[in-house]
Amino acid sequence: MKITIIGTGYVGLVTGACLAEIGHDVFCLDVDPRKIDILNAGGVPIHEPGLLELIARNRAAGRITFSTDIAASVEHGDVQFIAVGTPPDEDGSADLQYVLEAARSIGRYMNGFKVVVDKSTVPVGTAQRVHDVLAEEIAKRGLAGSAQHGFSVVSNPEFLKEGAAVEDFMRPDRIIIGIDEDESGNVAREKMKRLYAPFNRNHERTIYMDVRSAEFTKYAANAMLATRISFMNEMANLADRVGADIESVRRGIGSDPRIGYHFLYAGCGYGGSCFPKDVQALIRTAAESGQNLRILEAVEDVNHGQKEVLVRKILDAFGDDLTGRHFAVWGLAFKPNTDDMREASSRRVIEALLLRGATVTAYDPVATDEAKRVFALDLKQAPELLGRLTFASSQDEALVGADALVIVTEWTAFKAPDFVHLKSVLKAPRIFDGRNLYEPDAMAELGIDYQSIGRPHVKLATDATPAV
Repeated sequence: MKITIIGTGYVGLVTGACLAEIGHDVFCLDVDPRKIDILNAGGVPIHEPGLLELIARNRAAGRITFSTDIAASVEHGDVQFIAVGTPPDEDGSADLQYVLEAARSIGRYMNGFKVVVDKSTVPVGTAQRVHDVLAEEIAKRGLAGSAQHGFSVVSNPEFLKEGAAVEDFMRPDRIIIGIDEDESGNVAREKMKRLYAPFNRNHERTIYMDVRSAEFTKYAANAMLATRISFMNEMANLADRVGADIESVRRGIGSDPRIGYHFLYAGCGYGGSCFPKDVQALIRTAAESGQNLRILEAVEDVNHGQKEVLVRKILDAFGDDLTGRHFAVWGLAFKPNTDDMREASSRRVIEALLLRGATVTAYDPVATDEAKRVFALDLKQAPELLGRLTFASSQDEALVGADALVIVTEWTAFKAPDFVHLKSVLKAPRIFDGRNLYEPDAMAELGIDYQSIGRPHVKLATDATPAV
């Protein structure tokens, strides 16, 4: 089948590359020439494991094309995927300007029946707005009512985890397709069935429903996962106070099959492109419908506060004035296997340390370049703070001369460091672990002052760096 993907971000690139991999002829469109130049030069503008190789293989096979030519993209695909960004607006609602502009472009140039697929995460009712924009553009061309210019709008939300997006797409646990029951919807259903047929050969993974329910399903899924994270973080904060170990608690409750282990890890808060904005957007949708989502409001509030937990632990150890203190930070991206800095906990932690007079050297295996760009924007009104932030080229380099190590992202490379070397280059053996990577008892045996989230604080017999 001939497929067009509008947007070459995480969702668009992964969708396009994976559909090409199963044999479809894919045209990827983006209005940003910088992205298309990178892709046509053999690069990828984002970090996603396996994506570069997947694109290279399908480019060589002639199954994937990248262009800024809107007319050509509409001409190419019988199925047009809209996979553009939906950033949060000032009031927390999803900004649909890019989605609707993509729909306008399709309406301006389409000749022949098109299935228009909302792949972007969009609020309930967006498919109707896309339908109205398409109809408006076709009417402007004097083609309203023409069977040759018919279309159907489908909701097909993505369920991809950054860092494992290719694997998630190629081995989906479910494929949600929302289609309204009418003549054009029946045509669209057959096309979508054919499109995803390779994923359903062993067993049927596709769940069909009405469009609004499909749109709602995406938000509900992310809201549930965010709720689990904030719940465990709140339990971890209580565990700190009552002397329990949240890791033991996690194993105890996760063994219940009704609960399970996924998304039960305590830490320093969630971030990224999905959970924060999707929770906000769902809260906003509810408010517009006259309902308060009290649980999700609490989820958001807990997550906001959780990004300060590590900072509070550091201040308890060193005092509120960190002037003259230097910290090593391991991990900048909001999660491992990505360079995504959106809503990353590292941004809050590092800025808080800098504001209190500290200097920071940070390291991340892939997100350093993106972090430099983001912090330059975050701190543009305070260049003196930016001057106290440096970036290391290795995790060992970041440690040199630091009063403590602060761990913010759970990269695999951080899980089994050389602790003897670590102790030798830090001013004092002290770790603040925002992802619970190490065992407190093991840290005690190594003589490391170790603080994590919701677990016992392992103190040195003699504190080499007393509070100031």
